[in-house]
Amino acid sequence: METLVDRRHAGQQDISSRIDTIYRKQKAFFATGATRSYAFRKEQIRKLQAALRRHEDDVMAAVAADFSKPAFEGYLTEVGPLYEDIRHALRNLRDWMSPRKVHTPVTLMPSSSWIYPDPLGNVLIISPWNYPFLLMMKPLISAIAGGNTAILKPSEISAHTAELITRIVEENFDEEYIAVVNGDGEMTGNILVGEYAFDHIFFTGSLFVGRKIMELASRHLSPVTLELGGKSPCIVDKEADIAFSARKIAWSKLVNAGQTCVAPDYVLVHEDIREALIAELKRSIRKMYGEDPKLSPDYPRLISDRRFQSVARFLSEGRIIFGGQADASQRYIAPTLLTEVGPDDLVMKEEIFGPVLPIIGYRDDAEVFQWIERNPYPLALYVYTKNRKVSENYIRNVRFGGGCVNNGLFHLANPELPFGGVGTSGIGQYSGEYGFNTFSRMKSVVKTPTWGDIPLTYAPYSGKLKWLKKIFG
Repeated sequence: METLVDRRHAGQQDISSRIDTIYRKQKAFFATGATRSYAFRKEQIRKLQAALRRHEDDVMAAVAADFSKPAFEGYLTEVGPLYEDIRHALRNLRDWMSPRKVHTPVTLMPSSSWIYPDPLGNVLIISPWNYPFLLMMKPLISAIAGGNTAILKPSEISAHTAELITRIVEENFDEEYIAVVNGDGEMTGNILVGEYAFDHIFFTGSLFVGRKIMELASRHLSPVTLELGGKSPCIVDKEADIAFSARKIAWSKLVNAGQTCVAPDYVLVHEDIREALIAELKRSIRKMYGEDPKLSPDYPRLISDRRFQSVARFLSEGRIIFGGQADASQRYIAPTLLTEVGPDDLVMKEEIFGPVLPIIGYRDDAEVFQWIERNPYPLALYVYTKNRKVSENYIRNVRFGGGCVNNGLFHLANPELPFGGVGTSGIGQYSGEYGFNTFSRMKSVVKTPTWGDIPLTYAPYSGKLKWLKKIFG
């Protein structure tokens, strides 16, 4: 009789065989040089753009099935930004690909110096469940622009979106160029990263899994980009516009029910306006989702029972001053505001990744920095103030990946800006030209004309040292 272990082993063999076939096909296809030309890259980006337009409604339906996400939010967070990324890539790809002449020191004259962007080769992209379509396609645009082949591993947790990604890729691309591998994340990830030498691995997900990815990749010296997370602070200065700030904070915290790697994880608000901000946060939440957000068609659900249990733990910490209702059968947790939390509470040590927002009062900058420095460097920082000196102080003195002044999440939407973390919140950056650079290798080339041969550099060296010292100054 076949056991569960037997079936799992057979499944692992099937996945391993499929990965091996695709990997070898993509190695061979890249070696032909077909992916290198501007015309080919542009054609593939346009093909992806056309596929996205055909499947817009399918994307929104898939994320609705995974998260109960409304169509507006599905388009805003999963589809719309990709069009801007694609347009930006198409406008700039030729320039990004072009060799760039750089300064040459006098010691190398009459040579010239150049940088040639070169495709990396065969890359692996592993995407998370929280924005499963956006965070797969966004790095894929960069990988295509860079002239690479790609294997994609979507999260099996957001199963409806993973199925759609597979269908879109299979309909539009040959697997020797772009292919999707599905399956259990741990098992499939171990095979992909642990057994194959990719020219780059791009991972978005948790710190815990990111560490494993980096460890496995080190076996082959495969370079990695890790887009992780962390506890992103939201600072509300006493000179902030309170009502405006509350609307922005409530939206940026509760979009996707808080399952956003750059969501504000906690609020540090000046004591002088603390109660006023809390009142406006409550008002903003009610205005967006009604008296009972559980009945709102615009309020998503948590992705899984496991995520529900993880977030529900935080409801027992601090003091709930708004929300706090939970329904495991619907994976629903109401928008919740907490006060009276301490630095050793789990809600202040772990990334929340849900609709729970601790609010902490402060009196001076020193307190703000103390709270932030208790945790590793954050992925995002948000500052609400009308005082430019205040915002500049935090921007310059807090180490963080990216952020906003008087806004939330929007720094992700501009392809002119790099996106990435620092320290445990991530390694490497992407988006726009930064994504192209991540998926390219910059070749250094010095070109010397044949008439530019300088005899000084050749032996014998007798009597030449003084001239060499003059040249180098």
